[in-house]
Parts: sequence; structure tokens; C-alpha cells
Amino acid sequence: MRFLLALCLLALPLAAADQRPPNIVLILLDDLGYSDLGCFGAEKIKTPHIDRMAAEGTRFTSFYVAQAVCSASRAALMTGCYANRVGMQGALNHTSKEGIHPDEQLLPELLKTRGYATAAFGKWHLGTDLLFNPLRNGFDAFLGIPYSNDNSKYHPSLANVMPPLPFYDGLKVIETDPDQSQFTHRFTAAATQFIQQHKDTPFFLYVPHVMPHVPIFASDSARGKSSAGLYGDVVEELDGSVGQILATIQRCGIDENTLVILFSDNGPFLSYGNHAGSAKPLREGKLTTFEGGVRSPFIARWPGHVPAARVCDEPVMEIDLLPTIASLVGAQLPQRKIDGLNILPLLEGKADATSPHESLVFYGGDELQAIRSGQWKLHFPHPYITVDGEPGRDGKPARFGQMQPKSITQSGIAGIASRHGYRVENIGLSLFNLKDDPGETRDVAHDHPEIVERLKKLAEPTRQQLGDALQKIQGTENRPLGLAP
Repeated sequence: MRFLLALCLLALPLAAADQRPPNIVLILLDDLGYSDLGCFGAEKIKTPHIDRMAAEGTRFTSFYVAQAVCSASRAALMTGCYANRVGMQGALNHTSKEGIHPDEQLLPELLKTRGYATAAFGKWHLGTDLLFNPLRNGFDAFLGIPYSNDNSKYHPSLANVMPPLPFYDGLKVIETDPDQSQFTHRFTAAATQFIQQHKDTPFFLYVPHVMPHVPIFASDSARGKSSAGLYGDVVEELDGSVGQILATIQRCGIDENTLVILFSDNGPFLSYGNHAGSAKPLREGKLTTFEGGVRSPFIARWPGHVPAARVCDEPVMEIDLLPTIASLVGAQLPQRKIDGLNILPLLEGKADATSPHESLVFYGGDELQAIRSGQWKLHFPHPYITVDGEPGRDGKPARFGQMQPKSITQSGIAGIASRHGYRVENIGLSLFNLKDDPGETRDVAHDHPEIVERLKKLAEPTRQQLGDALQKIQGTENRPLGLAP
């Protein structure tokens, strides 16, 4: 037995073998724009705590989410897989009977094998039925909502058919239609309490904030403080939350043994104008595979391990976090196939470390719409949504009052466009050099036919494995969602 224990300890990374495994704090913001943080270029919104986090850690400027929509993005984060591999496309709502399959090993379940205490405070969005509740999927504690906050009486076009928004403590609904202006405070208080309670043992704290997803709310103490209106108030309150979490970690004396990660689940909901963020200089936003939809501001901080004041532009994706954290804490990877790769050398700033991916693919629903390899990004011909006219204001989307919203059960882009002030456009086969043109404004496909062909070939194995509705290809490796009884 002692011999086996010694072998296990030798197998751990140095950071985990000479001390207890590091705590992991994962802060996920909802629909934040790429340029909504000071350290990513915001001018009117002040985020001193997040900026300090970046100064004391590393900013990743080519970090991607797997799909630019809530449930799919979270499924990729929690499984280390492209969302299509685990059957999750789009965003679940109160009518959804599906959720993340119980056979998928999620990040908290992986960390439980290493003795971690786990908690989630915020928006879950991987299934509404209790079968899919966080407590049934590796978390010891959960406080929050099961799906997006606009799936409520605040929906801009379907408010009259929406049920009350449930607020959970564990497996129980403790409130309906809670005061959304208190969300950020409530989740922050739960997070800081959890840190204090578990400072002497390894813990995984997941804080998927509800804000700044529309409808946006700020508490009385935060309203009117920003020069960027209510949206700025909301983001600055989130910045204060990050400051409180970091301060609690420091007060507990665990700063040098805690990895803190922050990013957004996708880009901004541009149709909502002054209640949405900015992805500039990137193109488009949420629900598209353009850079403004899938590229997210990402910061990692771990004093003594993650280099301070560093910027990394290597292309990586949220699917890489699970295998990276597994490597860091000495956990076995899930038995089921995953798509993410270990980016610990990049995180630790190793000399000459590069992205382990030859390419990254981007799905919109069940359509393989784009692929990036190095500085090149190829869009296959596909439809996409863009704001229909002038963006809306004060919580209303573009063309509010003129829309003809389709049922919430119609989750394709035509249904989404009808409910949120977008129209459907199409892009042909297009190649962009992201190094020179991050805004995807100049199609250079005709100038580089050899690169177009190379990227086409790189995409083909994933197209065969995970399918592509654009080419009517059924994938060979798609796994099913779970289904509520």
C-alpha cells in the first residue's frame, strides 16, 4: 500500500506533489464583450480589480469559447469537449427536457476524485430537471438559477408566456422571480463564505455570474457610478465582486495556492445597444462564429506560477481547461473522448510554449461554420445573424415593437432573430488573416488558395466525427444529451 501511495505521489505535478493541490476559482461572466474590461481596452468602464488581476497574472488575447451561446459554451467548459460532441447546441430554456448526460464526467466530478470541495454560485444552464442539477453533477453546493435571466417576466418579446424564474439553493427552489439587482451581491457573498469555510482543504469554486446578460440590473450601491450608463454599472459591480473574492483569498492566506481564472461565456448581445457590451475591434457578437462572438477576454492569476503582467496570443479554447486542470492536480482524464488539450506550459509561461492545437473549429448550432489555424481563419459558407438596423436601447432589442417573435421552442437562428431584433445574412467561403485583420473585414481567400485548401482539409476529420448540417453530414462520434424522465 505504501509503495502504491509513493507511486501516486510521484505521478503528480511538482506544484501538487510538494503541497496540497491548488485551489481553483473559475469566474464566468455572461455575454461580456471582448473590450468591456480596462485591461482589454475599455475606456468608460472602470475595472481596477480585474485589471490588477491581469497585472498580477496573464492575459490570453486569443482565447475562444466553443460556441457563442450559453448552454453550449458551458457544456464545453465542463466536459473538455466541443459542445457538439456531447450533444449540446444552443441554449436550454424552461421547456427543455434535455440536459448534460449523467455519463459525462464534468470538471467538478473530476476534481472530487482528488478530494476537492466544490461549489457553484450563479447560472447553471446545463439542464432544468433535478437530474441535471449541479448537486447531481459533482458540486457540493449550488445557489442560483437554472437558465438565463431573460427566461422570465423580463423577456423583451415573450414575457407574457414566461414562467416565474426559479432560484435554487441546492435541489430546492427557495424563491421565484428574485430581485435580480441582488444577484451579484448574493453570489459574491456565497463565494467568499465558501472560501473561508474551505481555506484549509483543496476547493473548486465556480462563479458563473448572471450579469451582464440582459436584462441587466445593478444594486442601489452600484447604480449611477459608471460613466458608461447602467451597463457600465453592472460590469463595475462585477469587478467589485472579483475584488472581494481576491481579497478573501488573500486574507485566508491561500493566495499562492489558488489559481483564479476569469472569462466570458461568449460575446455581447449587440442588438440590445446600450444594455450590451462591445466586442470592438472584433466583428459581430453573441450567437455568431465571428471573432466578436467566440473570442473572449481571459485572465489567469496564480502568484508564483502564472507569470505576472504577461500577454499570450496563442489560440486556445475553453475545452483546454479541463485537461489542463487535470494535469495540474494529478487527476485522471475522463474515460470518454475529449477534445481539449493541456495548455499548462502556456499558463506557466514556459519558454517557446505554443498552442497544442493545429486548428480550432467553430460550430453554430450543428453547422461547422469556421476553423482557425495559426493566424488564419476560414469561414465556410453559412448564414449568420446581425443586428437589424439601429441597436435597441434600455433593455429593448433592435426593431422592438415591429418584431414578430417566434416561440421560444424554435431555437434556430431564424427563431432567435425574430425574438431579439436580428436579421439573417450569409457569408461565402472567406479567409481572414487575424494577425493583420482581427475584425474579419478583408477576405483574402483569392490571394491564398493553398491556405484555403489546407484549412478545408484540417476541418474534415471534425466534420466527419461531429457532423455538419451545412453539408448534411451526420457525425460518427456525437454523444447524446441526457433526457429527463
